Amino acid sequence: MNLKYQQLAGQKWGRFLYTLIVGVLGALLFQLIHMPIPWLLGPMFLVLVGSKSIRSIQPYWPSAIRSSGMIIIGYTIGLSFTLETLHEIGRQLPTMILLTVLLLCCSFIIALIVSLVSGIPFPTVLMGSIPGGLTQMIPLAEEIKGVDLTVVTFLQVSRLMMIIFFVPVLVFSPLFGVQHHQQLASTIPGVSSGWQDLFPSILVFAVVCTLFAIIGNKVKLPTAYLLGPMIATILLNLSGYHGHALPTLIINFSQMFVGIYVGMLLKPEQLNKKLKIIVLAILSGIILISCSIGLSLLLTKLHDVTLVTAFLSLSPGGMDQMGIIAKEAGAELSVVICYQLFRTLFIFIAVPPLLKAVFKRVLRKTAVRH
Repeated sequence: MNLKYQQLAGQKWGRFLYTLIVGVLGALLFQLIHMPIPWLLGPMFLVLVGSKSIRSIQPYWPSAIRSSGMIIIGYTIGLSFTLETLHEIGRQLPTMILLTVLLLCCSFIIALIVSLVSGIPFPTVLMGSIPGGLTQMIPLAEEIKGVDLTVVTFLQVSRLMMIIFFVPVLVFSPLFGVQHHQQLASTIPGVSSGWQDLFPSILVFAVVCTLFAIIGNKVKLPTAYLLGPMIATILLNLSGYHGHALPTLIINFSQMFVGIYVGMLLKPEQLNKKLKIIVLAILSGIILISCSIGLSLLLTKLHDVTLVTAFLSLSPGGMDQMGIIAKEAGAELSVVICYQLFRTLFIFIAVPPLLKAVFKRVLRKTAVRH
Protein backbone atom coordinates (compact mmCIF):
# COMPACT_ATOMS: atom_id res chain seq x y z
CA MET A 1 0.00 0.00 0.00
CA ASN A 2 2.84 2.35 0.93
CA LEU A 3 4.59 1.51 -2.36
CA LYS A 4 1.45 2.34 -4.35
CA TYR A 5 1.14 5.64 -2.49
CA GLN A 6 4.75 6.50 -3.30
CA GLN A 7 4.17 5.66 -6.97
CA LEU A 8 1.06 7.85 -7.00
CA ALA A 9 2.91 10.72 -5.33
CA GLY A 10 5.67 10.51 -7.92
CA GLN A 11 3.43 10.56 -11.01
CA LYS A 12 2.20 13.82 -12.48
CA TRP A 13 -1.35 12.59 -13.03
CA GLY A 14 -1.56 11.44 -9.41
CA ARG A 15 -0.26 14.78 -8.13
CA PHE A 16 -2.66 16.59 -10.47
CA LEU A 17 -5.63 14.57 -9.20
CA TYR A 18 -4.58 15.23 -5.60
CA THR A 19 -4.32 18.98 -6.32
CA LEU A 20 -7.73 19.04 -8.01
CA ILE A 21 -9.40 17.28 -5.06
CA VAL A 22 -7.75 19.64 -2.57
CA GLY A 23 -8.87 22.65 -4.67
CA VAL A 24 -12.50 21.49 -4.83
CA LEU A 25 -12.53 20.74 -1.09
CA GLY A 26 -11.14 24.22 -0.39
CA ALA A 27 -13.84 25.84 -2.52
CA LEU A 28 -16.63 23.82 -0.87
CA LEU A 29 -15.26 24.58 2.61
CA PHE A 30 -15.13 28.35 1.95
CA GLN A 31 -18.59 28.19 0.41
CA LEU A 32 -19.91 26.36 3.47
CA ILE A 33 -18.59 29.02 5.87
CA HIS A 34 -19.84 31.81 3.56
CA MET A 35 -16.45 33.28 2.70
CA PRO A 36 -16.25 35.77 -0.20
CA ILE A 37 -15.28 34.45 -3.66
CA PRO A 38 -14.92 30.89 -2.25
CA TRP A 39 -13.88 29.29 -5.55
CA LEU A 40 -10.85 31.57 -5.76
CA LEU A 41 -9.76 31.96 -2.14
CA GLY A 42 -10.74 28.44 -0.96
CA PRO A 43 -8.52 26.49 -3.39
CA MET A 44 -5.75 29.05 -2.91
CA PHE A 45 -5.81 28.57 0.87
CA LEU A 46 -6.16 24.78 1.03
CA VAL A 47 -3.53 24.11 -1.67
CA LEU A 48 -1.17 26.44 0.19
CA VAL A 49 -1.79 24.62 3.49
CA GLY A 50 -1.56 21.21 1.82
CA SER A 51 1.74 21.99 0.11
CA LYS A 52 3.30 23.08 3.42
CA SER A 53 1.84 20.38 5.72
CA ILE A 54 1.95 17.27 3.49
CA ARG A 55 5.50 16.94 2.17
CA SER A 56 5.18 13.41 0.76
CA ILE A 57 3.07 14.52 -2.23
CA GLN A 58 3.57 17.89 -3.84
CA PRO A 59 0.78 19.64 -5.81
CA TYR A 60 1.00 19.73 -9.59
CA TRP A 61 -1.03 22.15 -11.70
CA PRO A 62 -0.17 22.75 -15.39
CA SER A 63 0.04 26.39 -16.41
CA ALA A 64 -2.21 25.58 -19.39
CA ILE A 65 -5.13 24.93 -17.02
CA ARG A 66 -4.49 28.22 -15.24
CA SER A 67 -4.39 29.94 -18.65
CA SER A 68 -7.75 28.41 -19.61
CA GLY A 69 -9.20 29.81 -16.39
CA MET A 70 -7.83 33.25 -17.28
CA ILE A 71 -9.42 33.04 -20.76
CA ILE A 72 -12.83 32.29 -19.21
CA ILE A 73 -12.49 35.20 -16.76
CA GLY A 74 -11.43 37.51 -19.61
CA TYR A 75 -14.51 36.47 -21.61
CA THR A 76 -16.78 37.11 -18.61
CA ILE A 77 -15.37 40.61 -18.05
CA GLY A 78 -15.57 41.50 -21.76
CA LEU A 79 -19.18 40.34 -21.90
CA SER A 80 -20.22 43.25 -19.66
CA PHE A 81 -19.09 45.75 -22.31
CA THR A 82 -22.13 46.59 -24.50
CA LEU A 83 -23.12 49.51 -26.75
CA GLU A 84 -25.13 50.96 -23.88
CA THR A 85 -22.04 50.78 -21.67
CA LEU A 86 -19.95 52.41 -24.40
CA HIS A 87 -22.40 55.33 -24.73
CA GLU A 88 -22.45 55.85 -20.96
CA ILE A 89 -18.64 55.74 -20.78
CA GLY A 90 -18.45 58.25 -23.67
CA ARG A 91 -20.81 60.63 -21.87
CA GLN A 92 -18.85 60.63 -18.62
CA LEU A 93 -15.38 59.83 -20.03
CA PRO A 94 -13.55 62.96 -18.75
CA THR A 95 -14.88 62.37 -15.24
CA MET A 96 -14.02 58.67 -15.38
CA ILE A 97 -10.44 59.42 -16.43
CA LEU A 98 -10.06 62.09 -13.73
CA LEU A 99 -11.45 59.97 -10.88
CA THR A 100 -9.65 56.79 -11.98
CA VAL A 101 -6.32 58.63 -12.12
CA LEU A 102 -6.99 60.23 -8.71
CA LEU A 103 -7.82 56.82 -7.20
CA LEU A 104 -4.62 55.35 -8.66
CA CYS A 105 -2.67 58.35 -7.29
CA CYS A 106 -4.11 57.57 -3.85
CA SER A 107 -2.94 53.96 -4.27
CA PHE A 108 0.51 55.24 -5.33
CA ILE A 109 0.85 57.48 -2.25
CA ILE A 110 -0.39 54.73 0.10
CA ALA A 111 2.07 52.25 -1.45
CA LEU A 112 4.93 54.74 -1.07
CA ILE A 113 4.16 55.28 2.63
CA VAL A 114 3.77 51.53 3.32
CA SER A 115 7.04 50.83 1.49
CA LEU A 116 8.92 53.44 3.54
CA VAL A 117 7.48 52.21 6.85
CA SER A 118 7.78 48.46 6.19
CA GLY A 119 10.98 48.38 4.15
CA ILE A 120 9.30 46.26 1.46
CA PRO A 121 10.39 47.25 -2.09
CA PHE A 122 8.06 49.84 -3.60
CA PRO A 123 7.19 47.85 -6.79
CA THR A 124 5.89 44.97 -4.65
CA VAL A 125 3.75 47.21 -2.42
CA LEU A 126 2.41 49.15 -5.41
CA MET A 127 1.33 45.95 -7.17
CA GLY A 128 -0.45 44.92 -3.98
CA SER A 129 -2.14 48.29 -3.59
CA ILE A 130 -3.51 48.91 -7.10
CA PRO A 131 -7.30 48.24 -7.06
CA GLY A 132 -7.27 46.06 -10.15
CA GLY A 133 -8.59 42.85 -8.63
CA LEU A 134 -6.77 39.73 -7.50
CA THR A 135 -7.13 37.81 -10.76
CA GLN A 136 -5.80 40.78 -12.75
CA MET A 137 -2.86 41.85 -10.58
CA ILE A 138 -1.38 38.40 -9.83
CA PRO A 139 -0.61 37.52 -13.48
CA LEU A 140 0.86 41.00 -13.97
CA ALA A 141 2.99 40.64 -10.83
CA GLU A 142 4.34 37.35 -12.21
CA GLU A 143 5.57 39.16 -15.33
CA ILE A 144 7.52 41.89 -13.51
CA LYS A 145 10.95 40.89 -12.22
CA GLY A 146 11.77 41.60 -8.60
CA VAL A 147 8.15 41.66 -7.39
CA ASP A 148 7.35 39.44 -4.37
CA LEU A 149 4.23 37.52 -5.42
CA THR A 150 3.44 36.39 -1.86
CA VAL A 151 3.32 39.96 -0.52
CA VAL A 152 1.31 41.17 -3.55
CA THR A 153 -1.25 38.40 -3.05
CA PHE A 154 -1.46 39.02 0.69
CA LEU A 155 -2.05 42.76 0.22
CA GLN A 156 -4.62 42.20 -2.55
CA VAL A 157 -6.54 39.55 -0.57
CA SER A 158 -6.47 41.70 2.61
CA ARG A 159 -7.88 44.69 0.72
CA LEU A 160 -10.50 42.56 -1.02
CA MET A 161 -11.68 41.01 2.26
CA MET A 162 -11.94 44.44 3.87
CA ILE A 163 -13.90 45.88 0.95
CA ILE A 164 -16.32 42.95 0.80
CA PHE A 165 -16.96 43.37 4.54
CA PHE A 166 -16.87 47.16 4.94
CA VAL A 167 -18.56 48.39 1.75
CA PRO A 168 -21.97 46.74 2.42
CA VAL A 169 -21.79 47.90 6.06
CA LEU A 170 -21.08 51.47 4.95
CA VAL A 171 -23.69 51.45 2.18
CA PHE A 172 -26.48 50.35 4.53
CA SER A 173 -25.35 52.61 7.36
CA PRO A 174 -26.94 56.01 8.23
CA LEU A 175 -24.02 57.64 6.38
CA PHE A 176 -25.63 56.76 3.01
CA GLY A 177 -29.23 56.52 4.19
CA VAL A 178 -29.93 53.35 2.18
CA GLN A 179 -32.56 50.86 3.34
CA HIS A 180 -32.12 47.14 2.74
CA HIS A 181 -35.11 46.80 0.46
CA GLN A 182 -34.64 43.58 -1.48
CA GLN A 183 -32.89 40.24 -1.52
CA LEU A 184 -29.54 39.70 -3.13
CA ALA A 185 -30.04 39.14 -6.86
CA SER A 186 -27.79 37.83 -9.60
CA THR A 187 -29.06 39.93 -12.45
CA ILE A 188 -25.75 41.61 -13.12
CA PRO A 189 -24.77 41.34 -16.81
CA GLY A 190 -22.46 38.41 -17.32
CA VAL A 191 -22.90 36.74 -13.94
CA SER A 192 -24.55 33.46 -14.85
CA SER A 193 -26.72 31.82 -17.50
CA GLY A 194 -28.12 28.44 -18.54
CA TRP A 195 -26.30 25.83 -20.62
CA GLN A 196 -28.98 25.91 -23.31
CA ASP A 197 -28.25 29.57 -24.14
CA LEU A 198 -24.56 29.09 -24.85
CA PHE A 199 -24.62 27.33 -28.22
CA PRO A 200 -23.66 27.93 -30.95
CA SER A 201 -22.21 31.39 -30.17
CA ILE A 202 -19.92 30.08 -27.41
CA LEU A 203 -17.98 28.03 -29.99
CA VAL A 204 -17.14 31.21 -31.95
CA PHE A 205 -16.16 33.06 -28.79
CA ALA A 206 -14.06 30.12 -27.58
CA VAL A 207 -12.03 30.02 -30.81
CA VAL A 208 -11.60 33.80 -31.12
CA CYS A 209 -10.78 34.31 -27.42
CA THR A 210 -8.19 31.52 -27.49
CA LEU A 211 -6.60 32.95 -30.66
CA PHE A 212 -6.43 36.44 -29.13
CA ALA A 213 -4.86 34.96 -25.98
CA ILE A 214 -2.19 33.09 -27.98
CA ILE A 215 -1.47 36.09 -30.24
CA GLY A 216 -1.38 38.42 -27.22
CA ASN A 217 1.14 36.12 -25.56
CA LYS A 218 3.30 36.07 -28.71
CA VAL A 219 3.38 39.88 -28.92
CA LYS A 220 4.09 40.17 -25.16
CA LEU A 221 0.71 41.73 -24.28
CA PRO A 222 0.49 42.22 -20.49
CA THR A 223 -1.65 39.49 -18.85
CA ALA A 224 -2.31 38.19 -22.37
CA TYR A 225 -4.51 35.25 -21.38
CA LEU A 226 -6.86 37.66 -19.62
CA LEU A 227 -6.64 40.83 -21.69
CA GLY A 228 -6.64 39.06 -25.09
CA PRO A 229 -9.98 37.25 -24.58
CA MET A 230 -11.47 40.37 -23.01
CA ILE A 231 -10.59 42.47 -26.08
CA ALA A 232 -11.89 39.72 -28.39
CA THR A 233 -15.21 39.54 -26.53
CA ILE A 234 -15.63 43.33 -26.55
CA LEU A 235 -14.96 43.52 -30.31
CA LEU A 236 -17.41 40.70 -31.07
CA ASN A 237 -20.03 42.25 -28.79
CA LEU A 238 -19.71 45.69 -30.41
CA SER A 239 -19.86 44.15 -33.91
CA GLY A 240 -23.31 42.82 -33.11
CA TYR A 241 -22.39 39.19 -32.42
CA HIS A 242 -23.50 38.75 -28.81
CA GLY A 243 -22.34 36.08 -26.43
CA HIS A 244 -24.15 34.67 -23.44
CA ALA A 245 -23.21 34.69 -19.78
CA LEU A 246 -21.58 31.49 -18.59
CA PRO A 247 -23.21 29.13 -16.07
CA THR A 248 -22.09 29.62 -12.48
CA LEU A 249 -20.34 26.23 -12.51
CA ILE A 250 -17.95 27.29 -15.30
CA ILE A 251 -17.22 30.63 -13.64
CA ASN A 252 -16.53 28.85 -10.35
CA PHE A 253 -14.13 26.39 -11.96
CA SER A 254 -12.30 29.15 -13.84
CA GLN A 255 -11.68 30.90 -10.52
CA MET A 256 -10.52 27.62 -8.99
CA PHE A 257 -8.07 27.05 -11.87
CA VAL A 258 -6.44 30.39 -11.03
CA GLY A 259 -6.75 29.98 -7.25
CA ILE A 260 -4.92 26.64 -7.20
CA TYR A 261 -2.11 28.06 -9.33
CA VAL A 262 -1.67 31.10 -7.07
CA GLY A 263 -1.80 28.90 -3.95
CA MET A 264 1.16 26.88 -5.26
CA LEU A 265 3.17 30.06 -5.90
CA LEU A 266 2.73 31.52 -2.42
CA LYS A 267 5.68 31.30 -0.02
CA PRO A 268 4.39 32.58 3.36
CA GLU A 269 7.55 31.41 5.12
CA GLN A 270 9.37 34.09 3.11
CA LEU A 271 7.01 36.84 4.38
CA ASN A 272 9.17 38.90 6.76
CA LYS A 273 7.75 41.13 9.53
CA LYS A 274 4.35 39.39 9.33
CA LEU A 275 2.60 41.41 12.07
CA LYS A 276 3.80 44.74 10.69
CA ILE A 277 2.62 43.84 7.17
CA ILE A 278 -0.83 42.76 8.47
CA VAL A 279 -1.28 46.05 10.37
CA LEU A 280 -0.10 48.11 7.40
CA ALA A 281 -2.36 46.16 5.01
CA ILE A 282 -5.42 46.89 7.19
CA LEU A 283 -4.54 50.57 7.57
CA SER A 284 -3.86 51.01 3.83
CA GLY A 285 -7.21 49.34 3.04
CA ILE A 286 -9.06 51.73 5.37
CA ILE A 287 -7.29 54.75 3.85
CA LEU A 288 -8.11 53.59 0.30
CA ILE A 289 -11.81 53.17 1.17
CA SER A 290 -11.75 56.65 2.75
CA CYS A 291 -10.24 58.04 -0.47
CA SER A 292 -13.07 56.38 -2.41
CA ILE A 293 -15.65 58.13 -0.22
CA GLY A 294 -13.94 61.48 -0.81
CA LEU A 295 -13.87 60.94 -4.59
CA SER A 296 -17.53 59.84 -4.43
CA LEU A 297 -18.47 63.22 -2.97
CA LEU A 298 -16.65 64.87 -5.87
CA LEU A 299 -18.57 62.70 -8.38
CA THR A 300 -21.92 63.77 -6.89
CA LYS A 301 -20.89 67.39 -7.50
CA LEU A 302 -19.86 66.74 -11.12
CA HIS A 303 -22.85 64.58 -12.12
CA ASP A 304 -26.41 64.07 -10.97
CA VAL A 305 -25.88 60.75 -9.15
CA THR A 306 -26.63 59.67 -5.61
CA LEU A 307 -23.85 59.24 -3.07
CA VAL A 308 -24.37 55.46 -2.88
CA THR A 309 -24.15 55.20 -6.69
CA ALA A 310 -20.97 57.29 -6.70
CA PHE A 311 -19.40 55.30 -3.85
CA LEU A 312 -20.08 51.90 -5.42
CA SER A 313 -18.81 53.22 -8.77
CA LEU A 314 -15.48 54.19 -7.21
CA SER A 315 -15.07 51.45 -4.57
CA PRO A 316 -11.82 49.55 -5.19
CA GLY A 317 -13.55 46.17 -5.37
CA GLY A 318 -14.62 43.81 -8.13
CA MET A 319 -17.24 44.81 -10.70
CA ASP A 320 -19.42 41.79 -9.94
CA GLN A 321 -19.48 42.32 -6.17
CA MET A 322 -20.12 46.08 -6.47
CA GLY A 323 -22.84 45.43 -9.05
CA ILE A 324 -24.69 43.02 -6.78
CA ILE A 325 -24.49 45.47 -3.84
CA ALA A 326 -25.67 48.27 -6.17
CA LYS A 327 -28.75 46.26 -7.14
CA GLU A 328 -29.56 45.52 -3.51
CA ALA A 329 -29.03 49.15 -2.44
CA GLY A 330 -31.13 50.60 -5.28
CA ALA A 331 -28.17 52.43 -6.88
CA GLU A 332 -27.96 53.17 -10.63
CA LEU A 333 -26.59 49.84 -11.86
CA SER A 334 -25.50 51.03 -15.32
CA VAL A 335 -23.41 53.86 -13.83
CA VAL A 336 -21.74 51.54 -11.30
CA ILE A 337 -20.93 48.93 -13.96
CA CYS A 338 -19.56 51.61 -16.34
CA TYR A 339 -17.18 53.14 -13.80
CA GLN A 340 -16.01 49.75 -12.53
CA LEU A 341 -15.52 48.43 -16.07
CA PHE A 342 -13.71 51.57 -17.21
CA ARG A 343 -11.29 51.32 -14.27
CA THR A 344 -10.69 47.64 -15.09
CA LEU A 345 -9.98 48.47 -18.75
CA PHE A 346 -7.81 51.45 -17.82
CA ILE A 347 -5.75 49.36 -15.38
CA PHE A 348 -5.42 46.54 -17.93
CA ILE A 349 -4.41 48.71 -20.88
CA ALA A 350 -2.59 51.74 -19.43
CA VAL A 351 -1.12 50.55 -16.11
CA PRO A 352 0.93 47.43 -17.11
CA PRO A 353 3.20 49.09 -19.70
CA LEU A 354 3.57 52.13 -17.44
CA LEU A 355 4.49 50.01 -14.42
CA LYS A 356 6.92 47.90 -16.43
CA ALA A 357 8.64 51.03 -17.79
CA VAL A 358 8.87 52.66 -14.34
CA PHE A 359 10.08 49.49 -12.58
CA LYS A 360 12.64 48.81 -15.29
CA ARG A 361 14.01 52.30 -14.82
CA VAL A 362 14.09 51.93 -11.02
CA LEU A 363 15.84 48.56 -11.25
CA ARG A 364 18.36 49.97 -13.73
CA LYS A 365 19.19 52.88 -11.38
CA THR A 366 19.53 50.47 -8.45
CA ALA A 367 21.90 48.26 -10.47
CA VAL A 368 24.05 51.29 -11.44
CA ARG A 369 24.35 52.36 -7.76
CA HIS A 370 25.51 48.89 -6.75
